[in-house]
Amino acid sequence: MQNFPAFERIAGAGPLVLICDHASSATPPSYGNLGLPQAAFARHIAYDIGAAGVTRRLAALLGAPAVLSTFSRLLIDPNRGADDPTLVMRISDGAIVPGNATVDAAETDARIARFWRPYREAIAAELRAVAAAGAVPVVVSVHTFTPVWRNVARPWQAGVLWDRDDRLARPLIAALRADGLVCGDNEPYDGALKGDTMYDLCTAAGIAHALVEIRQDLVSEEAGQAAWAERLARLLGPLLADPALGERRFFGSRADGRDGGFK
Repeated sequence: MQNFPAFERIAGAGPLVLICDHASSATPPSYGNLGLPQAAFARHIAYDIGAAGVTRRLAALLGAPAVLSTFSRLLIDPNRGADDPTLVMRISDGAIVPGNATVDAAETDARIARFWRPYREAIAAELRAVAAAGAVPVVVSVHTFTPVWRNVARPWQAGVLWDRDDRLARPLIAALRADGLVCGDNEPYDGALKGDTMYDLCTAAGIAHALVEIRQDLVSEEAGQAAWAERLARLLGPLLADPALGERRFFGSRADGRDGGFK
C-alpha cells in the first residue's frame, strides 16, 4: 500500500480549499478489479466522471490548494461516514461488486485506515494550514452526477448541495442561475448527510462551504472541464470576498434532527 497514497495534494494559498471526494476510479493492485469487468471502472459507480479535471483546473485558476482522492468509491467511499452502511458497497446501481461481497468489519476497518482516514486527514491538515496562516478556510467540494437516473432525464446542468449553512451555497446558486444555467438547490441530492466530508470537516467546524454537482455529460471531455472550471472561477471570485465567509459559525445540521449540536 506504500506505493498507493490515498490522496493527491495540489499546493496553493487559502482561504479557499478545494476537495474532490470521487476523483479516481483506481484500485490498488492487491485489490485488482474487485471482481468487476474493467469497463465498470469507466462508469459513475467507480468515480465522478470529470470531477478531477474540473478541480485541478479550478485550483490552477484560483491558486487554491486542493485535495483529491486517489481510490475508487467502489473500494470505500470517502464521502460517507465511517459507520455508514453504504461505506463499502456490495451492489452499486445494479452492479454486484464481488470483491465486496464478503467484506467484514475487520476488512472495512483496514480500508478505513489505509484509504478513508488518510484522505480525510489530508483535508483537515489543509484546513489547519489555512487557519495557521491567520484565515478561516472556505471549502468547495466538486462532484458530478449522471444525466439520467432510473430512466429519468435530470434537468439540471448543475446543483449546489448544502445543509444549514447557506453563506456560500445560496449566493453560488443565484450566480449559476444568473449565468443562464438550470441549477438545482439541494438537487439532485440533499446536502445534509451525517458523517460525510462536509459534515465532519466543515459543518462541525463552523466553516462556510458548498458542494457543487455538475452533470457528467457536460464535463466528460477536457474542453467541458476547462469551461466549467473557468465558469466557477469567475463566479466564485466575487463571492469569496464576502466577509461573512471569514467567520466560524455553527449552524448545526438537518442530519442530526436538531438545530444545534456543534460547538
